[in-house]
Amino acid sequence: MVETLTADQIQEFRQAFDIIDRNGDGVITVDDLAAVMRAIGQSPTANELQDMIREVDADGNDTIDFTEFLALMSRQMRQSDIEDELREAFRVFDRDTDGFITPNELRSLLISLGLDSSAEVVRRMINEADKNRDGKIDYAEFRALALGK
Repeated sequence: MVETLTADQIQEFRQAFDIIDRNGDGVITVDDLAAVMRAIGQSPTANELQDMIREVDADGNDTIDFTEFLALMSRQMRQSDIEDELREAFRVFDRDTDGFITPNELRSLLISLGLDSSAEVVRRMINEADKNRDGKIDYAEFRALALGK
């Protein structure tokens, strides 16, 4: 996971880690995290802060060391790449860029791919993703479908 980071990225993350680690003890504590969150205008509860720590605290010591921090940053970068790919895929479907995939847009894409574009197939595909039942697919619905959520 961490091995996908470049030396420059690791150096940048070390600098960020050192800033967050206010007392320089080599770990990010709940207090360190709280200070950073407040500095960026967030006000998480104590439980939310603890959950953030636990999410990446591989060794279970209630702190984040630099290795755990790198794993978190690497995961965040991969998630960002996936999100970019999903947005690009959505744009392929959303030909008029109105933020929705309509039945006509889906039908056009199916035709261009040489796939079954019958009204029934299009209706089933829209219905599978259209959670709010407005007859079209917005980005959140597309994302949920693509990620299997």
